[in-house]
Amino acid sequence: MTANQIFSLEGKVALITGASKGIGEAIARLYAACGAKVVINSRKQEELDKVAESINIEGGQCTGIAANAGDIEACKILVDKTVALHGGIDILVNNAASNPVYGPVVQCEEWAFDKIMNVNVKAPFELGKLVYPVMKERGGGSVINISSIAGITPDPGLGMYSVSKAALNMLTKVTAKEWGADNIRVNAICPGLIKTKFSEALWQNEKWLNHFVKQLPIARMGTVEEIAGLALFLASNASGYCTGTIFTADGGVTI
Repeated sequence: MTANQIFSLEGKVALITGASKGIGEAIARLYAACGAKVVINSRKQEELDKVAESINIEGGQCTGIAANAGDIEACKILVDKTVALHGGIDILVNNAASNPVYGPVVQCEEWAFDKIMNVNVKAPFELGKLVYPVMKERGGGSVINISSIAGITPDPGLGMYSVSKAALNMLTKVTAKEWGADNIRVNAICPGLIKTKFSEALWQNEKWLNHFVKQLPIARMGTVEEIAGLALFLASNASGYCTGTIFTADGGVTI
């Protein structure tokens, strides 16, 4: 098998949440470049259409379907539309995430707790359940949960976000164990500090950023393309024997 063949996604259908920007968009672009039929999701159709159009102009095949990943009924519609469009789903990337508050957990109000857990844990849980029978019927598939190093080591001020990502890591392991017999692999990626709009409040603080990167073996922020490369590995045949694994891509901060 050649290098192109082992990383090829030809004939595969990929559904990616939170994909109108940042890590999700980068994954969508790489998957499309490797031959996948890609469906991207976020809440705003206009933003999705811009990304999809750009990918299609570059020769890929991409469609945007707006839906709130934190809404169970919206998740059902998203999966149904994807299956109706392409006949099935082979790859699910749970990338949508939320963190509306910053501060100690004692200050986290119920609405914020519910939003964080709904988007970061419940949505991957529900989407996984919805996609499972579709993948099983097609003979297998790959689920990739975009987690965070905050789910491994608590981040100051990101307490409930850390809790949600720790739960997502365990959900990854549980479903990997339960679905392995159906040839469905489930893995998670835990990015460190990646330059995205989601992490903008952190990296725009130059004093904090300089202090942080000095602690890293790879003394810089990561890029969305570097996370996309790992996501390609996990979606492709190259990772055929990997499941239930929590991969870090953090510049070495968790060493």
